[in-house]
Amino acid sequence: MSSSPYDDDPRGPDAPGAAAPQCPRHPGRVAFVACVGCRRPTCLECQAGTTADGRAVCVDCAADIAQGRDGGPGPTRRPGAGELLRTTPPVLAVLIGLNVVLYAGQWLLPFAGVDLTSLGWYAGLHTSHVLFEPWRMLTSGFLHLPANPLHLLLNMAALWMLGRELVRMLGTPRFLALYLLCAVGGSVAVLWFSDPFVPVVGASGAVYGLFAALLFTARRRGADVRSLAVVLALNLVASFAIPDISWQGHLGGLATGAALAPALRSRSRGVAVAGMLATAAALALLTWLGADRLTPAAILG
Repeated sequence: MSSSPYDDDPRGPDAPGAAAPQCPRHPGRVAFVACVGCRRPTCLECQAGTTADGRAVCVDCAADIAQGRDGGPGPTRRPGAGELLRTTPPVLAVLIGLNVVLYAGQWLLPFAGVDLTSLGWYAGLHTSHVLFEPWRMLTSGFLHLPANPLHLLLNMAALWMLGRELVRMLGTPRFLALYLLCAVGGSVAVLWFSDPFVPVVGASGAVYGLFAALLFTARRRGADVRSLAVVLALNLVASFAIPDISWQGHLGGLATGAALAPALRSRSRGVAVAGMLATAAALALLTWLGADRLTPAAILG
């Protein structure tokens, strides 16, 4: 586990007056990882490698080691694929693994007469007066288009990249609540703004919620989030420009993540729990109101 520049600050990053750590080689660039040797913040560009136990080493300390000076943290190396997998938070490994296993099931189970995709996808009709299967609002977020492996690959890559930062910032319980609520939030938007007969699948709603939460949380800590905002903006443009993409689910997840971010980044457990419960209640209310609109007459008319 990488050490944190906040380890020596008992106030924590959200306390009044606690400045966000900045890389000494790149003034103004926030760096939340500290070098194991000199304990200074070090951005990704200034990390020469890691120690045997996975802790970051800056280029200055790496140079000391190369020249035989004492006090260095030991030999360094660039993290390989195995190292990145080993340092992946367990909650991310479980979520990604579950998506991959279910995707394999979407391919293989039809040979046994079981259509996993249709059993788990979601459309507004599934929470209406005609049919009420609300669990699909969550299960649809763990399924992907069987004919498009890129759909799964892009979502899992985004989940891994965004999740590593958010798990470190929020902790596992808050991150998991964020992910699941954003998945449901995407389905709520589908209920309200999509054709009730058109089913959707994909983790994109949850991923967009992670985008929003990371954007607001990192900005609150003083990080430069312009590159993240540009990536998010480009993805939003693609959501509207590319056919057969559920922009409704994307915006629903994004709005849910933005609504949850202030509570989840709080140091108070009570505030975080209250925010999660309030968001869950709001989603439940919106689902009930949305279902009330989809009467048999409204659907058939």
